[in-house]
Amino acid sequence: MQESKKPDLKEHVSSKEKKQPYVNRLFETIASRYDFFTVFMSYGMDRGWKRKLVEMLSLRGDETALDIACGTGDIAFMLARHLTSGHAVGLDITQAMLEIASRKQRESGISNASFHRADILSMPFRDETFDCVTAGYALRNVPDIPAALEEIKRVLRPGGRVLSLDFAHPPNRAYRWLYLRYLTVVGASAGKILHRDADTYRYIPESLKLYPGQQGVSHLMAEAGLVDTGYREFGGGIMAINYGAKPK
Repeated sequence: MQESKKPDLKEHVSSKEKKQPYVNRLFETIASRYDFFTVFMSYGMDRGWKRKLVEMLSLRGDETALDIACGTGDIAFMLARHLTSGHAVGLDITQAMLEIASRKQRESGISNASFHRADILSMPFRDETFDCVTAGYALRNVPDIPAALEEIKRVLRPGGRVLSLDFAHPPNRAYRWLYLRYLTVVGASAGKILHRDADTYRYIPESLKLYPGQQGVSHLMAEAGLVDTGYREFGGGIMAINYGAKPK
């Protein structure tokens, strides 16, 4: 029965019109298991990559920071802890994720963070609102990466930085093949166990096949008018943090 869903998954991942509704439904489904799965799938390295992203910002402490596709709030809370007099804003389109983030905030007592529900492609913020924008596994999930980068650039103040953590394309072809096989096999198994649907996490390798990867995102950032673009790889290129800045 699961094999019959493969064409549908590929169709939705590759379609600008169908991808966003599909992703919305997917993340509503996995919200309760999201934190467990990210730790499990990354062998516990996910939090370290996120910490590195925040460290790369070299925050002063008074900034206003935005974390897009904030999920259950990991990066937003890390930002808030570095912002002694600043504020962190988390944005996500998935209500179930935001409810978990709000619960975590109540339990942690972090007061300099707030969460909003909206689409990355149409953010409810004025131009030049934020000193920095972070993204954890965000750009790979939007239906139009150039449009997302334009929206990020719009809400950034001049000189503001954007950093994006996501699955990447290992430069070694054999390693890349093994990596995709791992994501496919383990993801399918986890999907069956946790959600009774192999396609739930098989979405990750399917979306990664169409994602431009660290080099492609760096090029798209430059095309969007961002400067000082580049990327930092982890694990031989299985993960990467892309970065850029809005011209002053």
